[in-house]
Amino acid sequence: MTSLLIIGVGFMGGSFALALRRGGFEGSIYGIDIKQETIERAKAMGVIEEGGTDLHLVEKFSPRFVVLASPVRTFRSIGRALREYIDRETVITDLGSVKGRLVFELEDILGDRFVGSHPIAGTEKSGVEHSFGELFEGKKVVITPTDRTDREALDEVVGLWKLTGGKVEFMDPMLHDWVFGAVSHLPHAVAFALIDALIEMSDEVDLFKYPGAGFKDFTRIAGSDPVMWRDIFLENKENVLKAIDVYSQSLKRLGDLIENEDEEALTEYLREAKQRRLSLE
Repeated sequence: MTSLLIIGVGFMGGSFALALRRGGFEGSIYGIDIKQETIERAKAMGVIEEGGTDLHLVEKFSPRFVVLASPVRTFRSIGRALREYIDRETVITDLGSVKGRLVFELEDILGDRFVGSHPIAGTEKSGVEHSFGELFEGKKVVITPTDRTDREALDEVVGLWKLTGGKVEFMDPMLHDWVFGAVSHLPHAVAFALIDALIEMSDEVDLFKYPGAGFKDFTRIAGSDPVMWRDIFLENKENVLKAIDVYSQSLKRLGDLIENEDEEALTEYLREAKQRRLSLE
């Protein structure tokens, strides 16, 4: 029977396992994580059947699918370690938020049966205890095949995502990192930076005693896993820095309009931003 191994049994990896079960996946699901307590919790929750902390277990489980769900900067070292335990039939995919050059490097390490994928779903929560099987239902899943990607492996990964309820789209790996550097990585950077700014401004009064609903909504994603986001920022460094630069220019333009009390131009700046935001609904 087809089996699947998740490396990194956290919120995303756990939700993926539960979503597969919900969608009718009948094979065994195993897990490997750096913490044994996480494995025990995942087993107790029914997320995985068996697991442990040692990559040598890959040989024991002999999975058809391996899913990388750890922080993205661990993918290379895990991939290199995996090579001695997997065979030509093993299909490897991931849940990472960065693709780009990383996809091509993982192809060099793991071969043409690596298929990059990125579910556009999540919350600020971390840990397998917060995972749930409905996370991917109706959400986009971006898959990033290359000219090298094995077509059979690609079809099988698409099939897994369809079981989760995700809506699959395809995108070039390099384009992926520009797009999500802007629409995902930049917002997280801004939320983290806003919290940092208020820390700096709290010398005379603790500003965190007076947050309104808007502040809480805007900064919710700053509650995300710091290690995961450290890795995303560093792995997609070039695109994140470009996006921060453009955002800084927009913020400066807003500051100039306020300083100059240019009511007409300020109103137009705000109106255009409002209209584009409402178009997302």
